[in-house]
Amino acid sequence: MGWKFAVIVLLLAVVMGYVFSLILTPTLKTETPDAGDGWWAPGAPQSSGSKLEQDTSLRKFTVNVSNDLLADLNLRIRNARLIEPLDNSAFEYGFNAGYMRHLQQYWLENYSWRDAEKRLNQFDQFLTNIEGIDVHFLHVKPKLKPGQKAKPLIIVHGWPGSVYEFYKILPMLTDPTSHGGSSDDFFEVICPSIPGFGFSEAPHKQGFTAAAAARILNKLMLRLGFKQYYAQAGDVGTAITVNMAIMYPDNVKGLHNNDLAQVSLKSFVYPMVASVWPSFFLPKEEERNALLPLGERISFVIAELGYMYVFGTQPDSLSMALNDSPMGLASLILEKYSSWTNRNWKKLEDGGLTQAYSMDDLLTNVMIYWINGNVASSVRLFKEEFGASAKGYPTMYASHVPFGYACFPYEFIGTTDWLMKVFHPRILHFSYFTTGGHFPAFQVPALLAQDIRDFARKVEAL
Repeated sequence: MGWKFAVIVLLLAVVMGYVFSLILTPTLKTETPDAGDGWWAPGAPQSSGSKLEQDTSLRKFTVNVSNDLLADLNLRIRNARLIEPLDNSAFEYGFNAGYMRHLQQYWLENYSWRDAEKRLNQFDQFLTNIEGIDVHFLHVKPKLKPGQKAKPLIIVHGWPGSVYEFYKILPMLTDPTSHGGSSDDFFEVICPSIPGFGFSEAPHKQGFTAAAAARILNKLMLRLGFKQYYAQAGDVGTAITVNMAIMYPDNVKGLHNNDLAQVSLKSFVYPMVASVWPSFFLPKEEERNALLPLGERISFVIAELGYMYVFGTQPDSLSMALNDSPMGLASLILEKYSSWTNRNWKKLEDGGLTQAYSMDDLLTNVMIYWINGNVASSVRLFKEEFGASAKGYPTMYASHVPFGYACFPYEFIGTTDWLMKVFHPRILHFSYFTTGGHFPAFQVPALLAQDIRDFARKVEAL
């Protein structure tokens, strides 16, 4: 009877898995949704007859902050009213208050914004007006030999990131032969600051969603002469680029992400079932590592999404405090660079921050939010995505452009190629990594650059 019982259990497990797969797989629309249009400047757009008057010029941009702003920053850092940490609390309560005093001293005595400006200005930067607001972007061109071609690529940051996240990976994409790539791997890279982030102007009206950002960034690529291009992103940028692929399938030649914008009920229920018999339901070790242990992953997500609940409901309230205190702003942003890079670093007194990044690089990213005073406009995007203006295209429509995904072990939610195929039927490329977290371009740029190259080769082979 023992072997018969085992066979029955096995058959039931197979049937249950198949039934769960059918029931929990969403039915997605396949047509292309209407992209619409928008205007984000104050007031109504100016028009001449039936034609909208728009300045489509590209204006050179250079980062140059006034001495007065830096003097004010220095004073605020020096006079910051800090809190006292609990004994042995590490980063379990957020950014460790004791380590914040070390950060304060470093910011005052060792960090140089003028040196950071030189780093920021090493690549060509521009502003152009789209839908009434100025959009900032880097445009980094490779040095090509006769006969060589570069693939256009737009790479989009997230929150609390900026274009500075990509400064290490840019040479790897535009000069691949010096960084482990081949002569077929050249990219011409566009790195925009999402409107409301970095050096881009903030929308002045309600309703600026990820779909609106997608429309603006597609217009940017078309304005630069790229009728077809690759797109890559993580975090908020993932939601934007997935929208681009759904809304503009004729323009997006291939989409590569390293974070999820789409999670179905199956993404949660199947791992729950698999937890009962992991080796059967998830035969590949990489899949088990990506999805399990489920309880630990769910607990981490719940613990980490507090910021999204606040910014998704009352973004301006907390933003007023963050916009007034550079130390408070650094506390919020850098705490994410600790726990989202490696969830185990919460147990370290310094949050493990300088194990993956330099303090100068971390502070430069914070400074981009501070000098532009746009923490509020950046986090309002969360409220818009939770509100009535949100299109919800990523969970309603399937994307039919070639798709690639880089799965890093310390990302919020793990996934598999077959889970992603629900939303991306043309998935061509899926990679599991053993190191890296939520900010791979900033932390492990060589791994991400190689994965982008590998994906693009597969698309080109089509």
